[in-house]
Amino acid sequence: MNKCITATEARKRFYALIDAAEHPGVSVVITHEGIPKVVVMSFEEFEGWQETMEIMADPELDKELTEAVKDMKAGKLHKDTISLEEVKKRLKL
Repeated sequence: MNKCITATEARKRFYALIDAAEHPGVSVVITHEGIPKVVVMSFEEFEGWQETMEIMADPELDKELTEAVKDMKAGKLHKDTISLEEVKKRLKL
């Protein structure tokens, strides 16, 4: 959910702005003279965006993820997928 406020309002309500934007999925667009200038979002969401951009910038990784999603939707296990039981066994849990 995006909220939109002016820079003047953001300055007046800075801490409320942080509180509003700290939740993933919520972002606040700050405008100046009616033009969107910046977006404030939670650090967690920002890291997620950065990671997504890194993945999209790597054609090989993007291809692997696309194939894995197709396999998952088709009910097939990806070649590197292991069961929860196997994870527990390897971790001796």
